Amino acid sequence: MSIPRTAATFAPPVMEARRWLDGVSFPAERPLINVSQAAPVDPPPDALRQAMADVALTCDDAHLYGPVMGLPNLRHSLAAETARIYGGAISGAQIAITSGCNQAFAAAIAALCAEGDEVILPTPWYFNHKMWLDMAGVHSVPLKTDEVLLPDPDAAEALITPRTRAIALVSPNNPAGVEYPTALIRAFFQLAQRHGIKLILDETYRDFHAQDGPPHDLFQDPAWSETLIHLYSFSKAYRLTGHRVGAIGTHEHLLSEVEKFLDTVAICPGQIGQHAALWGMQNLRQWLAGERDEILARRAAIAEGFGPLEKRGWRLLGLGAYFAYVQHPFEMASDDLARHLVREQSILCLPGTMFCPEDDPSGRRHLRIAFANLDRTGIGHLFQRLLSFAPRP
Repeated sequence: MSIPRTAATFAPPVMEARRWLDGVSFPAERPLINVSQAAPVDPPPDALRQAMADVALTCDDAHLYGPVMGLPNLRHSLAAETARIYGGAISGAQIAITSGCNQAFAAAIAALCAEGDEVILPTPWYFNHKMWLDMAGVHSVPLKTDEVLLPDPDAAEALITPRTRAIALVSPNNPAGVEYPTALIRAFFQLAQRHGIKLILDETYRDFHAQDGPPHDLFQDPAWSETLIHLYSFSKAYRLTGHRVGAIGTHEHLLSEVEKFLDTVAICPGQIGQHAALWGMQNLRQWLAGERDEILARRAAIAEGFGPLEKRGWRLLGLGAYFAYVQHPFEMASDDLARHLVREQSILCLPGTMFCPEDDPSGRRHLRIAFANLDRTGIGHLFQRLLSFAPRP
């Protein structure tokens, strides 16, 4: 008996974790620390909000259907910004604007894959990628990462079959925080080139990369668009998560297929959010640099403050962008531990079991901490609570 597409995958992990809060009260001296979701909680800066209000009041077209592939000015501006950051030649015709970066991934898969095809995903994987592949009838082929959570191109090559359509990487990584070295990204690009498949590179957290300069050199290859499908999000950069503005960059021929998906699913991306993204690129470069500095400072606070936890058997496996990926020292599985932490320490985080195949035991030992909304003081409180936690017999 067939099952509906949505029944082929699991419940949304962030929503599942939020249900753990039902019926739990948090004492005034120990308020909830929510490190479950990687999203800014503050609104956009006032100048951007004013620009959005001006668009809403004065731009009548912003309330109508817009171009399926996004506003031309935004497409061309993102192409120019991408060329500035990475070098190489990128045109607006190689860019499509999407309703968030998740939709960009979904559109890419719809344009690439038939039912029964395969996409290689390093584990721990971004769960929404896995969920979409499940619902699309595409097989997720797990690629185990090494002890520092980096994928191996040789191991990936051994997994390629005639049904393989793409390898999907996320860097800086969600959930692990790891920043993939330039040479590693290039090696995966060359692997995809050799086998005639696509490299999907999700750089949602690019703006918070610790490395100065371009994270990779793929756009400097004149034939980059034949192999690379580049995904980006404006949501984290300009605090526009609720406006759902993402982007996909690749060959124009593939974008003509992507257009079919976008037209059918949403008709066009939200207009006001697109205008906000454009205004942000034009006016907020210095402000965004300050946001990056703050995230890097919080990353440093995690690294500097982890020593006492390490002495208790915790391990910091990955750190970067919005995430710390840690190994806990307890016998219980991470999904049980995460529930205990809600009730006993007022901490909401996601277990590694949400980022791994069911038969991968490593997920039972891991937790993801999305720290971007904690300042240094908040990070200190988080670590103190983790240090004081002791499982009840």
